[in-house]
Amino acid sequence: MNKFFSPYPVALMGGLAIIRILVGLLMTYHGWEIFDAAIMKEYTTWDAFKKFPSPTLFVYIGKATELMAGMMLTVGLFTRIAALALVFTMIYITFFIGNGRFWYEDQHPFLFVLLGMVFAFSGPGKWSVDQWRLAREQT
Repeated sequence: MNKFFSPYPVALMGGLAIIRILVGLLMTYHGWEIFDAAIMKEYTTWDAFKKFPSPTLFVYIGKATELMAGMMLTVGLFTRIAALALVFTMIYITFFIGNGRFWYEDQHPFLFVLLGMVFAFSGPGKWSVDQWRLAREQT
């Protein structure tokens, strides 16, 4: 019981891995919209994308980034690169599409920014392709 109230981590690497996998699955779910033409067409009508020379291209780039970063986070492959891709995509969504209203109305994308930063700083935790590759290189 004293361990629970201590200031030191408890099951840090396993806990990070579970959170990484869940965040990756959630981001993959959001990126999966790339396969729904009706949803993608609706996104291109948003004012935030109309200013681009090719709104369709930018919407597809964003959704592809969500899908790829999500899958990479789920398996822990190039975790820091995937996390940074997630951070930059979600910053764009938070501040340019959501107009920076992350305190109350549009918290969801900003939470992905924060979670992406956690994995950019900490790495994947346990149960990752990155960990497996590192272990193979060291033998």
